[in-house]
Amino acid sequence: MNYLSQSWLINRRHALRAMGTCISLPFLECMVPLRAAEQQTDAPRRSAFIYLANGVHSLNYQITTAGRDYKFSRSLKPLEKHREVITPISGLHHPGALGHHHNCISVWLTGAKIGPSNGNTISVDQKIAEVTAPHTRYPSMEIALTQGSLAWTADGVQLPALRRCSEIFASLFEEPKGGKMAQRRALRRKGSVLDANLAEVRQLEKKMGAEDKGRMEQYLTSVREAEIRARRADAWLDTPLPAISDADRKRTNRDIAATMAGDYFRTVYDLMVLAFQTDVTRVATFSLGGEGDAFAIPEIGITESRHQLSHHGGDTGYMEKLTNYDTFAIEQFSYFLTRLTETKDLNGKPLIGSTMALFGSGMSYGHSHGNANLPLVFAGGSDLGLKHGSHLDFNQEPKDFQGYALGPDGALTSAHYQLCSRPVNTNAHMSNLLLLMAHRMGVETDQFGDSNRVIEV
Repeated sequence: MNYLSQSWLINRRHALRAMGTCISLPFLECMVPLRAAEQQTDAPRRSAFIYLANGVHSLNYQITTAGRDYKFSRSLKPLEKHREVITPISGLHHPGALGHHHNCISVWLTGAKIGPSNGNTISVDQKIAEVTAPHTRYPSMEIALTQGSLAWTADGVQLPALRRCSEIFASLFEEPKGGKMAQRRALRRKGSVLDANLAEVRQLEKKMGAEDKGRMEQYLTSVREAEIRARRADAWLDTPLPAISDADRKRTNRDIAATMAGDYFRTVYDLMVLAFQTDVTRVATFSLGGEGDAFAIPEIGITESRHQLSHHGGDTGYMEKLTNYDTFAIEQFSYFLTRLTETKDLNGKPLIGSTMALFGSGMSYGHSHGNANLPLVFAGGSDLGLKHGSHLDFNQEPKDFQGYALGPDGALTSAHYQLCSRPVNTNAHMSNLLLLMAHRMGVETDQFGDSNRVIEV
């Protein structure tokens, strides 16, 4: 795989000296020895992250029994056939997001603090991509129903996302418009602009104070990363695109009307499976909409937005529709797990074994913007040492936990919403789960976000 030239290989310490002592570079692909991909002996590892905005209807979602003998709740019932490859998780939260709601999606994969003086930090998918990028054509793929993705770079920049399925397919599996030479010229022009820009900045740097130099640190890091991406894309132009069967092309290279949400979701999941199968990337994120704009699903009689349904105010009609929306979204995630189970990777093994998939939300109870007890389902990755089949319930760890608020009929009562607004287990950080995923993907770090331990699954 000829994607880097040896002349571009640089030493990290040398890079730090050359660019000034005020800059702390992230791990860049130009620091990877030539043909590092061929030297890798481990089978590819993959991660997918799927976000559902505005939480869930907690009373119909929450599983109340921990361990292997749990019963699936109404909303999670579509996942019952995948019991042995999934772990529903209760009781996790992001301490930095408590009391906020519109930025829950921004914190979900970063564990960052919310506030005007707090910039975001790298998301776990991009931290993982630092490890997997040298071996794939694309470091990661970002898909979202709105412009913003779930992915954030090391300097706190939100990566753009694609939405149209045909556009996603073309970006992954089709030759660039105008041919390779036109694309190469465009990439090299971009490189020239970056070089000229950097030279100008160097002159400005001499006149800057300490505060401005701090701001410039992030900017220069962004420039360097963009330069690496441009050179990397240039080199990959010489590597043939993967062959796609007619059936897969027909399944994924198309556009679907917004009124057919299920068809759209399943096509996006098919694209993610195809990208993993052909190893064009090993990291993918998919946002089903932001906190204020998740779309309706007319095909099952839901014409209201998810945001509107989540602010149900006790309206039984809205609560029922929100449950149906939850169940619908989980049905589509179940389809994704089925496709990962059916599809073999390049080594002939089912993708589900080498792929971790996290489905969930940064909010629990949308009506009051409660963001404790996050709804999460962790799946796949048995080849990476994960053991599923249980409900992992961190609410039940504290000795003073009084149990779930059940009525005489055994169903959850509205008192359960309090648990979704204030964490029962203040030490149960979602970043602990993200740290586990990072470790299983080969990221060497002792901490991610506000993690305080590594979850065992």
